[in-house]
Formats: sequence, structure tokens, C-alpha cells
Amino acid sequence: MANWIGGSCPAMANQIAGGFCVISAATLKGYLPGELQLLRFELEKQLRNARAEVPPQDDALAQQARNHKIGRLSSALQVVQHQMSGGR
Repeated sequence: MANWIGGSCPAMANQIAGGFCVISAATLKGYLPGELQLLRFELEKQLRNARAEVPPQDDALAQQARNHKIGRLSSALQVVQHQMSGGR
């Protein structure tokens, strides 16, 4: 049973998107393959939602916040995919 940060898998993905937690290979060490797939699914969903947000062109801070969120989710997704592939 996974020890989700935030209490559940969707909450963990939301925490990652918000920058409240960062995952690494060490963080995901005890997760089973099915749990990693679930986390990947939730991260991909958050990433799709973040990319769908279109802030006004003249709002630089909103653009920056969106780009930071996309960057955090993309890097977390890479870590999860690397862990799923058995990367050491």
C-alpha cells in the first residue's frame, strides 16, 4: 500500500503541481508498479489541465505560474516513468 503524500494519489499530483512536494527516485522507492501507473495517470491529467489554461497575453505572472506548473509536472512525470522502467 502506497503512502501517498497528501493522502491520496490525486492529492499528491496536485501537491506536485503546486510545488508543495518534490518527488525523486528515493521518494518512489516503495511504490508498486500499479501505484506508479496511477500516479503517472494523475500527473498526466494535471499536465493536460495546466496546458489547457490560457492566461491573458498581458499577464506575465499568470504565464510564469502556468509555465512553472507545467515544468514541475513534466519533471515529476519523467521521474515516475524512469522509476517504472526499472531505472536505478
